Amino acid sequence: MSAELFLELGTEEIPAGFIPVALKDLQQHLCQELEQARISYGEIRTFATPRRLAITISDVALQQQRQELEITGPPARIAFDKDGNPTKAAEGFARTNDVAVEDLQRIETDKGEYLFISKVIEGGESKTELEQILPRVVGNLSFKKSMRWKDLDVRFARPMHWIVAVYNGEVVPFTFGDLTSGNCSRGHRFMAPGEFTVSGVAEYLEKAEQHHVIPEVDKRRKIISAQLEELAQKLGGKLNPDEELLEEVSFLVESPQALAGSIEEIFLQLPPELLITSMREHQRYFTLVDDQGKLLPNFITIANTHAKDPQVVIAGNERVLRARLSDAMFFWREDQKVSLESRLEALKKVVYQAKLGTSFEKVERFTKLAVELAEQFAPEKVEQTRRAAILAKCDLETGMVYEFPELQGVMGREYALLEGEDSAVATAIFEHYLPTQAGGQLPSDDLGAFVSLADKIDTICGCFSVGLIPTGTADPYALRRSAIGVLAIILDRGYAISIPELVAQSIELLEAKRQRPAEEIVAEVVRFIRLRLVNMLSGDTYPADVIDAVLSASFAEPIDALERIKALSALKQRDDFDSLAVAFKRVGNIIKGGLDQPVDQSLLTDQCEQVLFTRLQEVQAEVASLVADRNYAKALDVIAGLGKPVDDFFDSVMVMVDDEVIKKNRLALLTQISGLFSGIADFKKIA
Repeated sequence: MSAELFLELGTEEIPAGFIPVALKDLQQHLCQELEQARISYGEIRTFATPRRLAITISDVALQQQRQELEITGPPARIAFDKDGNPTKAAEGFARTNDVAVEDLQRIETDKGEYLFISKVIEGGESKTELEQILPRVVGNLSFKKSMRWKDLDVRFARPMHWIVAVYNGEVVPFTFGDLTSGNCSRGHRFMAPGEFTVSGVAEYLEKAEQHHVIPEVDKRRKIISAQLEELAQKLGGKLNPDEELLEEVSFLVESPQALAGSIEEIFLQLPPELLITSMREHQRYFTLVDDQGKLLPNFITIANTHAKDPQVVIAGNERVLRARLSDAMFFWREDQKVSLESRLEALKKVVYQAKLGTSFEKVERFTKLAVELAEQFAPEKVEQTRRAAILAKCDLETGMVYEFPELQGVMGREYALLEGEDSAVATAIFEHYLPTQAGGQLPSDDLGAFVSLADKIDTICGCFSVGLIPTGTADPYALRRSAIGVLAIILDRGYAISIPELVAQSIELLEAKRQRPAEEIVAEVVRFIRLRLVNMLSGDTYPADVIDAVLSASFAEPIDALERIKALSALKQRDDFDSLAVAFKRVGNIIKGGLDQPVDQSLLTDQCEQVLFTRLQEVQAEVASLVADRNYAKALDVIAGLGKPVDDFFDSVMVMVDDEVIKKNRLALLTQISGLFSGIADFKKIA
């Protein structure tokens, strides 16, 4: 026998970003409690609006499961004294398990005779257990920020106003703070604030909608999407896609209504990113574009009420937007009175990080790095790169970026274009911040790539130099994201950059700041970046053991490492790969550190070792040439041809013989075999 459980927590408006995590935690905690209480259950559904978190579970058993326990206690030799009287160990074991000492049994085990009991725990009523479980679940929900209210000793995201707890149509009584659970929910705060009774989820959903509340998150999101698309078509445009904003807005309303407003023409001279950012970040407005992607003079807001006169609401939103964009227009005009480059001097007074100096010092460092990268990969762009790097951070001192920090880079590009800077330089000012997240947009040109790489490497190396190293839970300077960005740019642009060399160059520029030996910092940063590459590639289609084998052999140039991973992954698809891997792993295992000496052919007395040496001589030059050309797939294919000769060698020849001369000669032969693939992959790491 089973029944439905329904729980709703009614609150004041919870921040939108808190809700998805809270729903996940609510489900996890409740399921854990039911499992620990031996209460079986079925399908789970969650619901949420700004004012409520709810969960329903079907087929919750009416009774706990019957439990048969077999419990082993202390050894019999310490449970009873020499006269057969029970000791404290026996008495404690009996008392803990609620049985009499004379009911204790004995059992023979591999370790001797032990006390033992077998008992059955009958299942109690689930409703009785739920009276204890539900308040624990509610109390265990955690949030980034929580509140106390009144003089209560409880915390939650926002003050709670009602609790619905219904099981099998009946209230599950419990208290939280000064609230007692019941079967009464509430409607929309403004349009239907009254209470309505709930006996189960079907009735809840029906009555909630009658009271202008749509508890189902997906349904509410689809309604908002449909309203947005309909309004966009009416306005002759297309919605500017923004899934994150849609997700956020769906948790800001209980009964959505899309309303369209207008943007005054005078504000359209502002950069589109500025308009979009201002409307999105501060007002949660959706924007529209035409078929050419040009921003239209309209916005769409999602109201939480169905206004009797929508024009009044629209006018209010337009008035708020006009004030915000007027501020933006003021900063836009004021900023243009001072050239971008002249703001560089002001960065001397801006502390980038207390131990690393000013933003001006940082610009000096990464400008040198960026120029060195340009000299290596695009000498014709050295001066453009230098110019982009010098101007890269200047917009941090503009009024616009002070007001809208998320527009750093965007405003630098726009002001640079207004001042007549080269368009490639202006683009690089914006793109040097890219990528802003894993899998995000990357620089489209060498200039942006060089400055971005230099800036990010300086950030990583600078923080490591002064001990600001990420921990498992904290990465305040986003060094992991910077390292992923460095690798993503290198792989995207195909730069043959040596990470150890680049890091060493950066550490050298930080000589006056670093607090530890340079070699130590370089090693730590290279390991840090290497681990980021492992994580990046593990998310792709490459086997984990292949990644480990390749990067264990050598890690310097990410683009080279990726080519070796691709080649070894392809080799692993061969039918005979397992036998090849075993053969080459035996080579690596037996030579250990290897023996670097010439092979004396006259000492190769067995035919199998003669054949192996002959085949080795035939392929050595070819493999070296292929590796030099980075044709790792072909090189591995050639090396694979040694698989059978190696197998035959091990089948016929004992390497570790008593004759020291013969043993060393055979180890030297195997060392040369291992040397063929030592720079490609470490076969000992292959699973």
